[in-house]
Amino acid sequence: MRIGYGYDVHQFKDGGPLIMGGVEIPFGKSLSGHSDADVLLHAITDALLGACALGDLGKHFPDTSEDYEDIDSRVLLREALVLVEEKGFSVGNIDATVVAEKPRLASYIDEMRQVIAKDLKVGIDQISVKATTSEGLGFEGSGKGISARAVVLLMGSE
Repeated sequence: MRIGYGYDVHQFKDGGPLIMGGVEIPFGKSLSGHSDADVLLHAITDALLGACALGDLGKHFPDTSEDYEDIDSRVLLREALVLVEEKGFSVGNIDATVVAEKPRLASYIDEMRQVIAKDLKVGIDQISVKATTSEGLGFEGSGKGISARAVVLLMGSE
């Protein structure tokens, strides 16, 4: 059994699609990043890698590489799962939280859970995604960006 923790943050930019948990959310702004900047999937991917002591997202998918420019973060999540499986582990459950003042995410959470569960080859009941605000405080509260945190429990033997 292993536990991993992931954290990610991206700032807003004008235009483009906002992708969160593999789901496109109508908003008028997107997140800035080398990939599609899916802050939720990045936090989950980091948690998966961290649970197996494999480093982080930047080590495996560097933002200096053209191979990962504008890449769908679901691809990175699935590649991280392969690394986890090679170590003899599978996902027990994930608990993730997105912090954003806007947009409101509640109506998209079930779809995010379905996407994440499919990519990680687990049941939707093993994936928890929550959204909260920062009550107007910090960079999230001032509308400058979004952050996400994730904890993963991996099952298996070493």
